[in-house]
Amino acid sequence: MSSALRRERVLTDGWQAFTPGVEPLPARVPGTAAGALRAAGLWHPGDPRDLDAEEWSFTTRFAADPPSSDEEVVLHCDGIATLFEVALNGKVIAAGTSMFKSESVDVGELLRGDNELTIRCLPLREQLAPSRKPRARWRTRLVDDGNLRFHRTALLGRVPGFAREPAPVGPWRRVFLELRRTFAVDELVIRARLDAGEGVVAIRMRVRGIGGAEPGRIDVVLDGPTGTHRGALELRDGVAAGEVRVEQPAKWWPHTHGDPALYTARALLDGAELYLGRVGFRALEFPGDVEVDGVDLHVNGQPIFARGAVWTPVDLVGFAASPDEIRDTVVRARDAGMNLLRVPGVGVYEDDAFFDACDELGMLVWQDFMFANFDYPVADPEFRDLVAGEARAVLARVGRRPSLAVVCGNSEVEQQAAMLGLDPQLGRGELFGTLLPELVDDANLDAVYVPSAPTGGDLPFAPRNGVTHYFGVGAYLRPLEDARRAGVRFAAECLALANVPDLLELSPGDPDWKSGVPRDYGAERDFEEVRDHYFGLLFGLDPDTVRASEPERYLDLSRAVSGELMAETLGEWRRSGSPTRGALILWLRDLLPGTGWGLLDHRGDPKVAWHHVRRVLAPVAVWTTDEGLNGVDVHIANDRPESLHADLRVALYRSYEVRVDEVSVPIELAAHTAVTRNVEELLGRFVDASWSYRFGPPGHDVIVANLERAGALVSQAVRFPAGRPLAQETAERLGLEAELLRDGDRCTLAIRSRRLAYGVRVRAPGRTPSDDAFCVEPGVERRVDLGPAAADERADAVDVTALNLDGRLEVR
Repeated sequence: MSSALRRERVLTDGWQAFTPGVEPLPARVPGTAAGALRAAGLWHPGDPRDLDAEEWSFTTRFAADPPSSDEEVVLHCDGIATLFEVALNGKVIAAGTSMFKSESVDVGELLRGDNELTIRCLPLREQLAPSRKPRARWRTRLVDDGNLRFHRTALLGRVPGFAREPAPVGPWRRVFLELRRTFAVDELVIRARLDAGEGVVAIRMRVRGIGGAEPGRIDVVLDGPTGTHRGALELRDGVAAGEVRVEQPAKWWPHTHGDPALYTARALLDGAELYLGRVGFRALEFPGDVEVDGVDLHVNGQPIFARGAVWTPVDLVGFAASPDEIRDTVVRARDAGMNLLRVPGVGVYEDDAFFDACDELGMLVWQDFMFANFDYPVADPEFRDLVAGEARAVLARVGRRPSLAVVCGNSEVEQQAAMLGLDPQLGRGELFGTLLPELVDDANLDAVYVPSAPTGGDLPFAPRNGVTHYFGVGAYLRPLEDARRAGVRFAAECLALANVPDLLELSPGDPDWKSGVPRDYGAERDFEEVRDHYFGLLFGLDPDTVRASEPERYLDLSRAVSGELMAETLGEWRRSGSPTRGALILWLRDLLPGTGWGLLDHRGDPKVAWHHVRRVLAPVAVWTTDEGLNGVDVHIANDRPESLHADLRVALYRSYEVRVDEVSVPIELAAHTAVTRNVEELLGRFVDASWSYRFGPPGHDVIVANLERAGALVSQAVRFPAGRPLAQETAERLGLEAELLRDGDRCTLAIRSRRLAYGVRVRAPGRTPSDDAFCVEPGVERRVDLGPAAADERADAVDVTALNLDGRLEVR
């Protein structure tokens, strides 16, 4: 931000954290007590320390002189967990009871050159003791202490089943000084819209002079792909309002369907510049009824299959993730073909770095208010006022964002009431049925409001109406066919599995292994046992036997199970004939080490499941579905804004080696369209493609569908009608070979195999292969980009493994 009007000074370093019985610890802000303990080596995952029972203080010193007569200095605390006091130079200047409420205080008169700032966090545990507050109409097993419903704080860090620790305590968001000079902008609302094809940016700001200054002319400048556009604001009674119009603007699209064009808005007040933020022009439509049809997103007139994951804080322990770390995680979601991320009600509101990344990268956002499962005391006037202020502040901060598509009242409140036999409308109530939707309307958002997730139908958790959390394939051990039978309209959570990362800090034989495995509170099985169920279903092997006799192979096959299960289910929902309009995997990134639900581990590195998901969700993709007696369908999607000219090649193999049939047809797909073709229709004859009639042994055991353009592979799908090739064979028996190719500054791995190589992994230290956990078609070379070539050719070393390879293939 360039500005003679305002300047920020973030107070990040030089803090100390104190708690009784512990020496002062160096700390950074944003940060938490757990983050300070972790940095000192005093906290580790699984630590039973109850941070809610402790008092913590965070102190720093900074230099700042009192402002001049035409200046103001405001101290901002963007978030402190949870019961706190803020003191500057010994004087308490703010206090609060919500980690979601920011504090802003004019501190000019208190500054004295050398200053001391102290943030004191009081024990939340004392406030959770039984009281005479109204009894809840229902209880949840999500957390151990139901009295958390009275306090505005995150549930993550307090959920025994998947996020037991650490509880956030401390200044988890920025603390900074804002120097205002000449003029102060106390309120800003900026909204972008499309009006009959013209882009319109409406701006309203409350402007105040400092030290007797009177604001004069206020201009707005909009810079973007179509050039520079200008407009003037009319100032009346301290409020400046007006519009900037852009003819034929570049539109903002989710990245899967186009380019996310952005415009930067600046205000000029008497020649001084004020950065207003970035905006994008896009039209959102939501045909149908959310409680019947689910969330059916249309962007710029195009229906969107909304696919993505549930977001989790990048650093749950210290809340100290940098903007680059947050952006890198959003990049991973984008590269996996996702276009929607949900910020869930069990977590925290994300900061500007998250929304900046989503705006820039073309990622839609589903924003929950931070409510989950509880019967909240909205009849308490103090609580009601607190959450109303919280909601207004959140909506003011995210309202201009082109990425914002869905605002949701809560996570699982209606479901919690209904599953206990109560009327789900009790879960809706005044808070989610009146107060929050009215505030959303007042904020003039271009987004759909969903009262709860799940919601809709007679029972909100039944998947065939409205929005569901679908765990039929998954926790409820339903067969894969249930993904179609359930008639899912929109899955705001789904496919929670214990996904095994590549780098494990524990092994299945270690006593603490299960500490990293999620488990729903009170459930008879954890999510590793859920995965093991499908291990047996997909592979026909007993997971306990394989785990005991071949632990490494058990882990390799377990990695593949998650990915194949997700790809099969997402492909079912993405096909043209499906009623499903979107699905969000629970969740994107693990919070802590272990076999968590994340497609990324706690470091942000992709797991095998991420690669399977990436292939089936790519903007241009081919995949197959088993249609039983109707054979096998091949689905091709072209979400991109340009037409697709490619060839579809389908090949059938027997004994995982002998090609018994093949056909290649041209594919012409207009922008934002899809097509379905049947294997036997393409071949022109009956081959029992799905091996459903079973008049004899299968005529083929592999179906490969390739989408190719100018001879290069665009997308590939492989189906095994008669079972997967699990027998491990030597590289010589498979005919597996690999070669490193250097082309200028790029390095590529060329892999060939006489017999089908299944579940091929490419391990290249320091590199990120362009694909992983894939199949190599018999007799067809597969190339994998490894990125920039090493300066020394001897440094280019790659290992290739496969689920049906005995040992590994070293490539030098």
